[in-house]
Amino acid sequence: MTGKIVTVFGGSGFLGRHVVRALCKQGWRVRVATRRPHLAGDVKLAGDVGQVQLVQANVRNRASIKRALENADAAINLVGILAERGSQNFNGTQSLGASNIVQLAAEAGITNYVLVSAIGADAQSKSNYARTKSEAEAATREAIPSSVILRPSILFGPEDGFFTRFALMARFTPVLPLIGGATKFQPIYVGDVAHAVANALKPGHAGKTFELGGPRTYTMKELLQYITRTIDRPRMLLPIPMPVAAPMGYIIGALSTLNPFFGPPLTGDQVQMLKTDNVVAPGANTIADLGVTSLEMVETITPTYLWRHRPHGQFQPPHVDEASRVDA
Repeated sequence: MTGKIVTVFGGSGFLGRHVVRALCKQGWRVRVATRRPHLAGDVKLAGDVGQVQLVQANVRNRASIKRALENADAAINLVGILAERGSQNFNGTQSLGASNIVQLAAEAGITNYVLVSAIGADAQSKSNYARTKSEAEAATREAIPSSVILRPSILFGPEDGFFTRFALMARFTPVLPLIGGATKFQPIYVGDVAHAVANALKPGHAGKTFELGGPRTYTMKELLQYITRTIDRPRMLLPIPMPVAAPMGYIIGALSTLNPFFGPPLTGDQVQMLKTDNVVAPGANTIADLGVTSLEMVETITPTYLWRHRPHGQFQPPHVDEASRVDA
């Protein structure tokens, strides 16, 4: 180990667990700042004995953030949510929370700082998710100009929030809603993004913004067709026009607040995001510029965890004929 400490906010989440593992491989001592450290004990297994430390921190509590940053040489902000639930809202988590972290990191003298944002971050967006991501970027650039900002497309990997989510929906309904069927995505493997986050702390990347996308681009329709083929559950895709989908999403999102234990299957904010493509912009700095060149394919990784959604689980192999390929 190098002896240098990096504090990772959101290190116990879907992306965070992979980032912690990548940092440990590079020799960092990793301090994982999380709201509920008593539920994140398995993260300590990512490194050698004593290499990973868990600390309690809430991005809305500046005192806890300050404690988590003590004596740190670098900091990474991975905190983000896809849907609001209870006190976890976009403004408090992604905008105010990001501002708190980066301001206190600057006060602590940290200049090696990484923010994970998202493709589509836009201050003028009607999506609160995209708008608050943009606000987080602006606050980060203002407080620590040398920060590295990473904007990934949708992530895939075990326990992801996209492929797993729609596979689960396909198990219980004969019809899947198709909203924004022509909208393009560039899914990227969570492990590749984690590698990029760790590499962003290396010299030569300060002050830059990178957009991270996988090796192939798909439409929303192609992705849903791929998911249903992979889990061997043919489903009719019902196109829903945007003027209908938006109010439907807001109603479903509002009703979901009555149940604090389960996130909504659709929100109006997510419908807004489906109006624009989620792909790497021409001329942008890419993941290859961060030294990650061998990217995993959707078709290689997703079958290793989507099998549980097949009618007969692991004992029923997915279709492998050419007609089942997304690009067929």
